[in-house]
Amino acid sequence: MKLVGSYTSPYVRKISVMLLEKGIAFEFVNDPPGEPGSKITDYNPLGKVPALVTDDGEVFYDSPIIVQFIELQNASPTLLPWQPLEALRVKQIEALADGVTDAAVALVLESKRDADKRNEEWVVKQRAKVLRGLDTLEQHAKNCTLLNGESLNVADIAVACALGYINYRRVAPGWCVERPKLVSLVERLFQRESFSRTAPP
Repeated sequence: MKLVGSYTSPYVRKISVMLLEKGIAFEFVNDPPGEPGSKITDYNPLGKVPALVTDDGEVFYDSPIIVQFIELQNASPTLLPWQPLEALRVKQIEALADGVTDAAVALVLESKRDADKRNEEWVVKQRAKVLRGLDTLEQHAKNCTLLNGESLNVADIAVACALGYINYRRVAPGWCVERPKLVSLVERLFQRESFSRTAPP
């Protein structure tokens, strides 16, 4: 199995963590989409990471799809509930975490534009998405059921990867203020080998 991505992508990190937690062997191919000579479009016509290439040569892309494929391999531990509705609820939190990541990535890209070309109104909207999303995730973490529960699941991984990216890129300084449950969640997960091995350089 081959995972095509980049070391700094939080979406790629989510998949890497899952594979490591399950003990599924994989080859990592570093292929940042923005770099000259990138061949990611050979795997995903949208030119986005991650892409997962199976041993049979089949390609899956878009991290939620890859998550589902990995779960279908029936490798322990299970990171999605077996009950369909509960699985859907966990995946909704995963989607929220990915949406926070989307807004954070957009802010990083906008910050690289010349100052006179930045759309400040749009920046404000993206920041608001990040903060609203984190507020909702904090409430989920307080409930300790679908997120921040006794057993690790996909929602936990997606949230930790989102917050890891926010910290790495310094997108929302002070996000941890008044969000103690998210802080405790990431502090606990970042101690796991799967997260320490996938920390961005």
